[in-house]
Amino acid sequence: MEENKIVELSSKERPLLLDCGKSLGPVKIAYTTYGNLNEQKSNAILICHALTGDQYVASQHPITKKEGWWSNVVGPNKSIDTNKFFVICPNIIGGCMGSTGPKEINPLTQKEFGLDFPVITISDMVKAQKLLIDYLSIEKLFCVTGGSMGGMLVLEWLSKFPEFVHSAIPIATSVNHSAQNIALNELARQSIMADPNWQSGNYYETDNQPTKGLSVARMAAHISYLSKESLHQKFGRNLQDKNELDYSFKADFQIESYLRHQGISFVDRFDANSYLYITRAMDYFDITANSNGSLIEAFKNTKSKVLCISFTSDWLYPTSENKKIVKTLNALGIDVSFLEIETENGHDSFLLDEPEFFDALNGFISSTWREL
Repeated sequence: MEENKIVELSSKERPLLLDCGKSLGPVKIAYTTYGNLNEQKSNAILICHALTGDQYVASQHPITKKEGWWSNVVGPNKSIDTNKFFVICPNIIGGCMGSTGPKEINPLTQKEFGLDFPVITISDMVKAQKLLIDYLSIEKLFCVTGGSMGGMLVLEWLSKFPEFVHSAIPIATSVNHSAQNIALNELARQSIMADPNWQSGNYYETDNQPTKGLSVARMAAHISYLSKESLHQKFGRNLQDKNELDYSFKADFQIESYLRHQGISFVDRFDANSYLYITRAMDYFDITANSNGSLIEAFKNTKSKVLCISFTSDWLYPTSENKKIVKTLNALGIDVSFLEIETENGHDSFLLDEPEFFDALNGFISSTWREL
């Protein structure tokens, strides 16, 4: 069974307290569920989406009409089997698919928040997710999983709410952002803010959206999700629908045409201000921030069984970053497994057709479920 809902989880009187010192209330969370919660409420799996993902993990997207971003993983008899498990995927706060974010209405002004929306963190996102889990009367999640930014959310769950997580699968992620990743996100943010139509974030009531800036931001980010090898295999220096160069600034090469398409198609489903806020949250993320810079301290209360997965060609969140997590959990005596999958598909590998990845998810989830 599949359900799409939006629920209000905090109020003006009891707001969500944010890391920036401000509060947010009421807070709405849009989420999708698949399968059925068992009588013991022990079969819930929380899926945390990445930067440009949303709650439509295995559903047709209402705007693009494309299949869900993890439809190859979530569903009946798939790696995350909805015949067995109750799958929950919420849109993060700060997002743009129904959860409270900059494009939603500010109750104080009755207009869109825009840049009046408070700066949020990965921790704030997880605190909001915890409100949803409490609302669903689930006392302990069987598993929390996600890739990229979703993996950061998984790590935050392990650190902040360890007693609520039986098992976890962080995928292609990191305990904090490198200078390179912060630089890439700043490039994206500056491209949005340089668009005249951005209007300091106050574009919602106008006919002109900052689509050019957001499109360039998406193009820059998409390059980081791929690898040199995958780009070469897919495109090389092949020309786009022509046999010779135009000697112009049109899209001569297939890779140029591909990136432009990625940028143009993205602006139909994503909000520019949300992109600013979410990338900022990723840059601010540091799992050791409240533990004196110590990874051991950050995960000292973790009791979950963990599988950490990385990909050989992922230069955005390389294997070395994922191994930091594994070594720390090992040092704490946590039941942790590690798998590095050899692939040329880059960071996006966790979204693509990677049979070894599917088998690893299925094997870990099935064996952990049998142990309950």
